[in-house]
Amino acid sequence: MSVEEFRQFREKMNERILEAGNLEIRRFFALDTRTYEPGALDVRTKELLGLVASMVLRCDDCITYHLTRCVEEGVSDDELFETFSVGLVVGGSIVIPHLRRAVATVDELRSK
Repeated sequence: MSVEEFRQFREKMNERILEAGNLEIRRFFALDTRTYEPGALDVRTKELLGLVASMVLRCDDCITYHLTRCVEEGVSDDELFETFSVGLVVGGSIVIPHLRRAVATVDELRSK
């Protein structure tokens, strides 16, 4: 799935999920949104932290989301690769396939 297809699917399904009106889900989505707002840590740092956690948890959707946000926030390739190295050390070799897809995603994002 391309990054654009991912964005469209994510937006469509988030709308569908939120339309259901489930209070707990709506609260969780709101908490997720607020967590990445600026505070003691800036947005860039929070997105990089989210990227490491996503790599360790091996969630390709989350990795794609955080990579997109990192690129939007002006994170450089050097910063991304240092972040990838933290995810790899914490998560171990099982993270390598996700690292490969992450690099492909970065290449796609940078080609636009």
